[in-house]
Amino acid sequence: MREHRHPFIPFTPPRLPIDEGLERGHRFYELLDARRSVRWFSPDPVPQEAIELAVKAANTAPSGAHQQPWRFVATQNPDLKKRIREAAEAEERQFYDRDVPDWHAALERLETDATKEFLEEAPWLVIAFAQKQQNGKKTYYTNESVGIACGFFIAALHSMGLATLTHTPNPMTFLADLLGRPGERPYILFPIGYPAADCEVPDLTRKPLDEALTVTDGLA
Repeated sequence: MREHRHPFIPFTPPRLPIDEGLERGHRFYELLDARRSVRWFSPDPVPQEAIELAVKAANTAPSGAHQQPWRFVATQNPDLKKRIREAAEAEERQFYDRDVPDWHAALERLETDATKEFLEEAPWLVIAFAQKQQNGKKTYYTNESVGIACGFFIAALHSMGLATLTHTPNPMTFLADLLGRPGERPYILFPIGYPAADCEVPDLTRKPLDEALTVTDGLA
């Protein structure tokens, strides 16, 4: 029996048969492979419970020293969404006016521009904030921790039939001001809703497995 200086509890998840585990893995991959980033949303309402469930899923993410350095702020308020859109578009216009040819070329196939009507059209806006400090103390591995939590959040939304987009206007300090989150850094702005009936997405392909995975024995 190990001795601990702090409370520990047993962790004994069921050991799945190999075939069952692989079958679950295939189903999970197929679920996520159907996910796409969406810029056209239906006005149909989304229950608050769905947002709450997605944040609960995000809260299960691992984090540095279990500090969970994130806060999700959600709104349906039309006036606030309008103000967020106006501020985001002001930042985006400056970006699109800058001479960044490689980045503009990379975005070309997405056909995006500084107009972000989805920030008003989506029933919900949820902003993930990164907490660099908690109760006056520094958090560790903050970016990594918040990134993982946001990944869980996106997967949970997709599992409920909802769509989103990882929108990151730069800089995003206006979100901390508008939402009264001093000392926290806006990380990702998520418009959330059901895809519009006439929704379209770019015809893209994902990186093949042999470009994403290297299996090695560690020998030179």
